[in-house]
Amino acid sequence: MTEKTIKPIIQYSRGQLSDEELLNLYRRLLTPRLVEEKMLILLRQGKISKWFSGIGQEAISVGCASALLEDELIFTMHRNLGVFTTRQMPMERLFAQWQGKALGFTKGRDRSFHFGAMDYGIVGMISHLGPQLSLAAGVALAHKLAGEGRVSLAFTGDGATSQGEFHEALNTAAVWGLPVLFVIEDNGYGLSTPSREQYVCQDLSDRAQGYGMRSVTVDGNNILDVYLTVRKLAEELRENPEPVFVQCKTFRMRGHEEASGIKYVPRELLDYWAARDPVRNYEKYLLQEGLLDEKQVKEVRETIKKEISKGLEIAYGEGGIQSSPEQELADVYAPFQSRAVAPKSSKKTERRFVDAISDGLRQAMEKHDKLVLMGQDIADYGGVFKITEGFVAKYGRERVRNTPLCESAIVGIGLGLSLKGYKAMVEMQFADFVTCGFNQIINNLAKQHYRWGKNADVVIRMPTGAGVAAGPFHSQSNEAWFFHTPGLKVVYPSTPEDAKGLLLASFEDPNPVLFFEHKALYRSVTAAVPDDYYTVEIGKARLAREGQEVSVITYGMGVHWATEVCNEMGVDAEILDLRSLLPLDYDAIGETVKKTNRVIVLHEDTLIGGIGGEIAAYISEQLFEYLDAPVLRAASLDTPVPFSPKLEEQFLPKGRFREQLKRLLAY
Repeated sequence: MTEKTIKPIIQYSRGQLSDEELLNLYRRLLTPRLVEEKMLILLRQGKISKWFSGIGQEAISVGCASALLEDELIFTMHRNLGVFTTRQMPMERLFAQWQGKALGFTKGRDRSFHFGAMDYGIVGMISHLGPQLSLAAGVALAHKLAGEGRVSLAFTGDGATSQGEFHEALNTAAVWGLPVLFVIEDNGYGLSTPSREQYVCQDLSDRAQGYGMRSVTVDGNNILDVYLTVRKLAEELRENPEPVFVQCKTFRMRGHEEASGIKYVPRELLDYWAARDPVRNYEKYLLQEGLLDEKQVKEVRETIKKEISKGLEIAYGEGGIQSSPEQELADVYAPFQSRAVAPKSSKKTERRFVDAISDGLRQAMEKHDKLVLMGQDIADYGGVFKITEGFVAKYGRERVRNTPLCESAIVGIGLGLSLKGYKAMVEMQFADFVTCGFNQIINNLAKQHYRWGKNADVVIRMPTGAGVAAGPFHSQSNEAWFFHTPGLKVVYPSTPEDAKGLLLASFEDPNPVLFFEHKALYRSVTAAVPDDYYTVEIGKARLAREGQEVSVITYGMGVHWATEVCNEMGVDAEILDLRSLLPLDYDAIGETVKKTNRVIVLHEDTLIGGIGGEIAAYISEQLFEYLDAPVLRAASLDTPVPFSPKLEEQFLPKGRFREQLKRLLAY
């Protein structure tokens, strides 16, 4: 074999690496390539449904995974098979995952690398790409809070750097000095869109300067460059926490996924990068250095192929996945038995709604020493509603954190904290602003336990509702958006006592909870609230008023409207305060329907698509024989919330509730 034959195009520098370390990197680099080659055959045979190829990019995954400690979390994307194999995930489980079998990691509920496995220190992607960066920042925050001397690492592609979440995650990580490595696999294309149509900077790493962040650019096809760079950075960050932007220049030799093809890629570009193949070039380097010979190359390949064949044999031996509706529903939420905890003392204090929430937050902080509060202006300023006033002095800035205006990143960071055993509370300054964090809530928090069995211990506080002349962007009732999403819990108290008890229960629950607080109730409603710690069971309605003539099913401000109108009209109404919207207390709904036989559902949200429609449908389907009249609804107008007090009064349902109640009683 001549020197010309074995000489690599890529220039390698081994530094202080031993021969064994160099050979170990070779085995790790070769493994995902051989697995992929087998998967492409199986794809053509119809034995797997889809494949996202990382051929040509293996050095990034293998180099990064090899550079980190085993207990440091890595957040992967489509083309990071090398992370999974380097972390020594059992081949048979990976193959079963790709075949949708029970031996995989998601019980057939998600595909390819859309999963996490905490035993292996890996958290996989969701299809929206950018959100994983925030989760990695959350894990890095946990490391920093605990003083653990650890880093997290998140991959994303050049295309995903155009997403808002990318900017939010990097900005927040920089502001908070979090030990996280943001690794960009710059392969020149976002599916078929070339980089020149994605951004105009010369190098993606140039963007780091705008965040006040260090950056490096490495040859992503050079395994030693990637490994040594990331290892050095990780060592530095463990001692001095900060985020670093790592741009790895590489190329994707196959389509975004196999069905896409690569017809849009110029031939000369493919030829250029084919010559820079990370596996073949590194193999040539080791041959040139005399650390390998052709016989050893063959032996290593045969050993890996045998491992692949053995894993496939086990995966093929698994039967088709078996499940039932009951099993599927049982895994939507992390197991938890919500129950009411009574206060130890009978002592009570008159508290406004807002003060009850503040007291609940204070007691939650005292009970859960790993609870972190995050939100805009919640630190020294105490939040726009002053609920966390004085908290910084009592609990410190590490646990009571002002955030940038990055709702999505902060929700993602909350989830990242949860992965490390923390509890997180995220305050939306107004419930309206939750739209900026919608993706994290709907697609990460809500689906995580069902997809791969890890809970999302995050509470999101939502100051909501109209009646304060705040206009269309500070007054919306948006609970129905989340009521539709399995995996979330939605709580909406109407009294100070329930506000405190349900909030404390929300922090006990390991599932994601959206906690709605009506702004107009903050300082208008006062009641005797237990001083001690207590909880109100999530999922249990409260009979706010007993009656015989008609049932009013409502929640939040609706409880007070219903009470006022029924008193004015002299109606002997039973008022059921749902308190929890997801899950609903269907038993309590059934009991009140059977008692009065007439039902009106009242809520502040707009009529179409509101929660009242679901409740009315349930009653019609399950309790029809107990009805003496149609189920009626009263809700706000199907318009945005207007600013003018006169228009807002017309928008809100109180007047329509009175008319609907008359209609129902006259039926």
